[in-house]
Amino acid sequence: MEPVGAFLDVCRLARKQTHRNLTVFALLGEKVFDPDYLLLETALEEGLVEIRELGPEGSVPELRLVNRADRPVLIVEGEELVGAKQNRVVNVTILVAAGAELVIPVSCVEQGRWHYRSETFSSGAKMMHSSLRRAARESVSFSLREGGGYRSDQGRVWREVAEKAQRMNVHSPTMAADEVFTRYESELDSYLQAFGCMQHQVGAVFGIDGQVVGLEAFGSPDTFGRFFAKLVKSYALDAIDSEKKDEAVNTPTTQARRFVASAASAKTGSHHAVGLGESLTFSSRIVTGAALANEGRLVHLSAFRKTGHPEPGGRLGFQRFSRRHQWIVE
Repeated sequence: MEPVGAFLDVCRLARKQTHRNLTVFALLGEKVFDPDYLLLETALEEGLVEIRELGPEGSVPELRLVNRADRPVLIVEGEELVGAKQNRVVNVTILVAAGAELVIPVSCVEQGRWHYRSETFSSGAKMMHSSLRRAARESVSFSLREGGGYRSDQGRVWREVAEKAQRMNVHSPTMAADEVFTRYESELDSYLQAFGCMQHQVGAVFGIDGQVVGLEAFGSPDTFGRFFAKLVKSYALDAIDSEKKDEAVNTPTTQARRFVASAASAKTGSHHAVGLGESLTFSSRIVTGAALANEGRLVHLSAFRKTGHPEPGGRLGFQRFSRRHQWIVE
C-alpha cells in the first residue's frame, strides 16, 4: 500500500471542535514515531541552519540552505522565511540531511521589495494562509507533472496575496503577506484559544463555512503539537476572510470522513525529493495533496480540496465552486 494510504488507514477521526465558522477534527494515529530531526524554527534560533539568497544577485524561486546540525532538519511546505531581499514561503516539505547544503524551492510573498534587510533569513514563525498554500500546491503539482520541478506559479501566488490583502483591507508598502496576519493577530488568537490538541493527535481536518477544506498530518504527535497553533491560524485567516465569519457554522463529520477516505485512496505519484526521503503527490476527484516519506515512514502530508481554478495550460479541475473562495461544493 502507498505510504499516504497506509498512514491514513490506521488513523481515526476523534473530537470535533467549532469556533464561529471554523471546525477542526482531531486525527489520532497509531503508527507514529519519535522525531529524529530538528524543526526549522528551532534550528534557526540555535544557529544550526543558515538560509541565504542564491548569490549576491539572488533568485526569486530559490534559496541556499546550510544545515550545520548533527541531525536532519525538517522544513514544512508553507513555512514563511523572513528577511534577505524579500520574504518567501517553502514550496515543498524537505528533510535536510545533517551537514548538507541544499538549494530549496520557494515562492515570494513580498512582491514590492527586492533589497536586503538582512544577510540571512529567519523563520516567520507562521504558516501561510491555507488558500495560498493550496494555490501553490496546485501549481507545484502541475510543474512536477510537466517536468519543471518544484516551481510554483509565482504570478498566481502574488495575485492570491494581493487579493487577500484587498479583501481584508490591509495595506502593505511591500505587499508582504505577513502584514495580514499582523493586522488580524488578536482575532486569530481568539480562534486559537477555542481549539486544543488531544493525546496521540497526529493531524487535523479543517472545515470552513460548513465545508471541509484541508487535512494536515505528521508522523509524530510531538511534531503536530508544535505546528498546531501555526496551522489553526493558517486556516483561521481564511475563516475570517468570509462573509460567514460571525456565524456559528458547523462542518458535518461525514464530510471529514469522506475527505480522509478520498485522500487515502487517491492516486499517488513519486518524485525525487529535494532532500532525504521520497516526495509524493496525490490526487483524487476532490483532493490534491503532497507528502514526504522517509525510510518507509510518513513524515508530513497536506491535502486540500480541489478548486475550480484553471491549471496552467487551461485545464479546469471541477466546475462547481463557491464564488468567494473557489472551494468545490460537493
